[in-house]
Amino acid sequence: MALLIINANEVVTLASEKKGPRVKEEMAEINVLQDVAVLVAEGKIVEIAPLEQLKSSHKELVESAEIIDAKGQIVLPGFVDAHTHLVHGGTRENEFNMRLNGATYMEIMNAGGGIHYTTTKTREASFDELYDKTYAHLNTFLKHGITTVEAKSGYGLDWETEYKQLTVAKKLQENHAVDVVSTFMGAHAVPKEYKENSDKFVDIVIEEMLPKVAEQGLAEFNDVFCEHGVFTPEQSRRILLAGKEQGLTPKIHADEIEPYEGAELAAEVGAISAEHLLVASDEGIRRMAEAGTIAVLLPGTAFFLRAPFARGRLMVDSGVPVAISTDFNPGSSPTISLPFIQNLACLNMGMTMEEVITATTINAAYAINRGDEVGSLEAGKKADIVILNVPNYKQMQYFYGMNHTNTVIKGGQVVVKDGVLV
Repeated sequence: MALLIINANEVVTLASEKKGPRVKEEMAEINVLQDVAVLVAEGKIVEIAPLEQLKSSHKELVESAEIIDAKGQIVLPGFVDAHTHLVHGGTRENEFNMRLNGATYMEIMNAGGGIHYTTTKTREASFDELYDKTYAHLNTFLKHGITTVEAKSGYGLDWETEYKQLTVAKKLQENHAVDVVSTFMGAHAVPKEYKENSDKFVDIVIEEMLPKVAEQGLAEFNDVFCEHGVFTPEQSRRILLAGKEQGLTPKIHADEIEPYEGAELAAEVGAISAEHLLVASDEGIRRMAEAGTIAVLLPGTAFFLRAPFARGRLMVDSGVPVAISTDFNPGSSPTISLPFIQNLACLNMGMTMEEVITATTINAAYAINRGDEVGSLEAGKKADIVILNVPNYKQMQYFYGMNHTNTVIKGGQVVVKDGVLV
């Protein structure tokens, strides 16, 4: 079935002759069209052009197409959330209350909370329990206009549970409308039993876990939490380079809580992205710009932890390609609202309305190696499309804290209509 979207106030395509993530002024070039229609067939975008032109060039398709009237609304690429900890057990509202009473994130973690608490709950949860919970979360992502999600493991810290998380994500990729892109993050924390010998756990990740992930095709990416009290830069380097040898592309949780040369390490090992970067150094930002490493910034985490926000404005101006994500997880960013995350990036990281659109579409797609398939509305790309109930793209940020999603099309199929799952 062909689809024809007509009467939109604006069609924001993000189309460009450039291949690869956008940098500097390119991030503001979102390509807003008016008086055009969008023709979709066989799950792909056929053409974006004035309706009369489409009637001439694709007469049979247009005549047979299902009409979607976007009058008074805007059309954009489906949003891409490039950093989540999607599959997990339990919740941590008690820790939120502890933080409100003065406890720090690392104090809670060192006392057995944080990642360790979620690890316990994830180990206890069955495959079906994790699958059903995560399926429901993906439904909520979809209703917020998010059509592609990265999913990290890392709440197992043993092979059995890491495998369980990764296979849940794999089954969801097969069964849910949202595309799920998997990242192995066995090095998310040092298990309690290896607290006094973290190098031993690093050896286990490298020698036992990574080969199994690669052999079984369970993930595309390999991530590590490089942070004081977690994994050192040297340990992180070993894990990332070992993953590269197994065919897994490096990512890195870098410079989240203390400056720790994580951004510099990301550039050194050729990571596709460095994530968090709240306290990344000037030198680290410079090196990331030189290497083309994408900064995946997570303003919701800074907001929820009441921490300093990453220097998004400086990164954009320095030539670092910037993406923005929810960091959906039960401890430091329990939100699925990418629209609200966009608001935070504008209000607290100095980014413009246009830049945050780029950061949650085409740059986010490139951060998970999907930029050739999604992230912009161009002929031949997958028809992942969101229609927002605002008359122009600037109102996306002006009316903050709101979900404006009306219609979501995934792979050419309408999956959300009038804000409701179809």
